Amino acid sequence: MTGMDHELETLAQQGDLASFCPHCHAALNLYDENTKRIWVGLDVEVGDVACDLLVNPRLEEFERVCSSCWTGDAVATDVLCPHCHASLIEAEGLCDECESRVFTIDVSLRTRVAPLSCCTRAECHWHGVPKRTRAKILAGAPRQKKPEQDPKLRVRNFQEVSYGYDSELAVAEASRCLQCKKPTCVDGCPVGVDIPGFVGLVAAGDFAGAARRIREKNALPAICGRVCPQDDQCERECLLGNKGEPLAVGALERFAADFERETDQVTLPPRAAKTGCRVAVVGSGPAGLIMAADMAGKGHSVTIFEALHSPGGVLVYGIPEFRLPKAIVEAETGNLRHLGVKFELNSIVGKLYGLTELFDLGFDAVYVATGAGLPGFMGLPGENLCNVVSANEYLTRVNLMKAYLFPEYDTPAPLGTRVAVVGGGNVAMDCARTALRMGAREVSIVYRRTRAEMPAREEEIEHAEQEGLRFEYLTSPIAYEGDEQGWVREMRCVRMKLGEPDDSGRRRPVPLLKSDFMIDVDMVVVAVGAGPNRALFEDARGLERTERGYIRTFSDSGRTSVPKVWAGGDIVTGAATVILAMGAARKAADDMHEFLSDGAAAWS
Repeated sequence: MTGMDHELETLAQQGDLASFCPHCHAALNLYDENTKRIWVGLDVEVGDVACDLLVNPRLEEFERVCSSCWTGDAVATDVLCPHCHASLIEAEGLCDECESRVFTIDVSLRTRVAPLSCCTRAECHWHGVPKRTRAKILAGAPRQKKPEQDPKLRVRNFQEVSYGYDSELAVAEASRCLQCKKPTCVDGCPVGVDIPGFVGLVAAGDFAGAARRIREKNALPAICGRVCPQDDQCERECLLGNKGEPLAVGALERFAADFERETDQVTLPPRAAKTGCRVAVVGSGPAGLIMAADMAGKGHSVTIFEALHSPGGVLVYGIPEFRLPKAIVEAETGNLRHLGVKFELNSIVGKLYGLTELFDLGFDAVYVATGAGLPGFMGLPGENLCNVVSANEYLTRVNLMKAYLFPEYDTPAPLGTRVAVVGGGNVAMDCARTALRMGAREVSIVYRRTRAEMPAREEEIEHAEQEGLRFEYLTSPIAYEGDEQGWVREMRCVRMKLGEPDDSGRRRPVPLLKSDFMIDVDMVVVAVGAGPNRALFEDARGLERTERGYIRTFSDSGRTSVPKVWAGGDIVTGAATVILAMGAARKAADDMHEFLSDGAAAWS
């Protein structure tokens, strides 16, 4: 029995499996009034006769309900999805018992999706995963789409939107890779993952080996595979994109990492001999975690000081469960514990310890990776009304403090039925989609430019559109108005037009005269950026900062004005991406290791 067969058999004991069309990804499960049971609903054609087909989703035995057109030795001419009417019959897949053609649906296996095939011969009850379920896909074939939750279902739950690849889809997608002699995709990866190397291992079926290859450069593959903007980095450099769609590097990275974790085959890179040096990392976001992993691997003793009660930084307080499950972050941080990294939670550097006081505690070097968690507002009239909140506060309450699991967790969270989110980045998309799942009837994203200028990932914008969010483009709020009790009730906005490009290269929005209008709201989330938290700087003598309050660095590796203190990530650059913060940490770790290994090295 294969691992997938065993998993199917196990799940069969646990209840009905969720089933999906492999083409349009629509849900196929339905309730039948006649049998009072849940079935997989399909359409079947036998010769010139068409009728409905019900298939048992429990899998403990093959069972189907159909009219008398499909009985005995009859072979189905076609089996169709009732939603998109696409044929579900495999081009090459054959029944393992009678070698008739098979039809295939997708079923949910915890965090991934697997194909389940059934024979088209009525008297044959074979079902399972056939030896040849899909045609081999060569390089240049269409990019494989990740199965996803139906938008109508996912807007009322916090389960992960994307199911990720199964093994067949992963192999099919990986086999598209051209295995370039000079892989430009690696140049597009801030941490330098050997992309052709791990993709080649996926194509060969060595999924655990692929994960090990990724971990040589990236200690957080399951996280990066979900939230990194590959479309603007490694995938943008993929040569396949010149004439078609680039390789789905992120989806393959996620698949390899998930396979490694779910099959209990996680293998961490070997640690070097202990050096006796101690490193303090301030902040457990992506930059801090990568710094800790790299320095622990180089033989140093590492302690992470985290202000909140859970490690992960923005990964746990800022990114919603439906994009990055907290269990994934816990698993990745757990791997760091196995490397010997220590976590000091509820420890605010700047309050509990001064920055330079860490050296008095015996640390030989300090890396500051506190991110940009200070809420940002626009300074508009009425911003102090009740239910006008920052994105940071809103997402922290819902995500880290688990308000989305009420009443299991009784964390209070701002609620509204008509919600407006101001901004156009990934954080704005997260807030808007979270508000919808928290019960809002109407959610509007108010953005002062057009869709083309939105900084959010294309996938996030598409998901927001699929979920029915309303977009108010070329619109900017100018004031909020409330009722007698001080609760926000309306948002005054002005229409914009695009003028000349600004410093970012995007055309500057210019207000149109006499274009004011009102939007009815009972909650507003302001997602227009964030800044550095000031707590760190209350006891950080000599640490230079920029005009915007971020730490000033004096080298690509993040050296600061204080000897033996490095900094990187959002606390240096301002709010950016997870992978860019990780790339900065990788450079700092190499420099810090070299510095600690050469006791006579001067600080400059």
